[in-house]
Amino acid sequence: MSFVVVFAYFVTISLGDMLFKQQIEREIKRLYSASGDISNKTFSPEQIKDLPEPVKRYFTHSLEEGQHYISYVKLKHTGEFRQDENQKWMPIEGHEYFTTEIPGFIWIGKISLLPLVWITGIDMYLEGRGAFQIKIMSIFTISDAPRGKELDESELMRWLAESPLFPTALLPSNYLHWEPVDSDSAKAMINYSGTKVEALFHFNKKGEIIQMNADRYRAVDNSFVKEKWLGHYSNYAPAENMVVPWNIEVSWNSEIGNFTYAKFKINDIKYDDPVKY
Repeated sequence: MSFVVVFAYFVTISLGDMLFKQQIEREIKRLYSASGDISNKTFSPEQIKDLPEPVKRYFTHSLEEGQHYISYVKLKHTGEFRQDENQKWMPIEGHEYFTTEIPGFIWIGKISLLPLVWITGIDMYLEGRGAFQIKIMSIFTISDAPRGKELDESELMRWLAESPLFPTALLPSNYLHWEPVDSDSAKAMINYSGTKVEALFHFNKKGEIIQMNADRYRAVDNSFVKEKWLGHYSNYAPAENMVVPWNIEVSWNSEIGNFTYAKFKINDIKYDDPVKY
């Protein structure tokens, strides 16, 4: 009897994981097909002459003249994650996929709890709509954030915060513009598909983005609260012909102080190869 139960368990888990991966592959194809190829556009210093000084410094440092616009991105990362201040850090690995002609992404993160027991997080902004779920063994949904304008805004904010990984997406466009603040910071503002977000980026003297501050919706007890959200960028190094951060940390700033919940290290990043890993 025990053998039958164990066998049935493995069959169920294997089948569920296979169906989950097929679903994710369909969503990635949908993501990439919804956004066009803009690689025929190239970067010129003339484009940034009227931008705030720290933003000009950033593009001069990050891009070479003639750099083609990035249309599609995919990356692998490792790192640590926790859901609240009292939880121990847990190792995490993930894949993420982005588009830039229209903003979009899909992130799949996996935390192994025990041998053959894992949690999967799915975060996405697809065709102007946000979604976030947590599943056990890729089958059983244990958290599903309420859909609507708060989640749409929250996920578009994540896309903006991660766009230093593909710097041409931060060039002025029909949905993104910059506003000056001071000599070392500037505000990026997005208005896309009826959703508006803005984030304050801080730059060092080299032109690297080192910090991001924003107000972002956070899912709490099946509803949303808007809290201060911080991102820290480090370990800048070349990625093809661009310079990007290979380490990102994100934190919430609540009434009890800063709570860092994710530390990601990029292990691989590829541009304009719009297929699943």
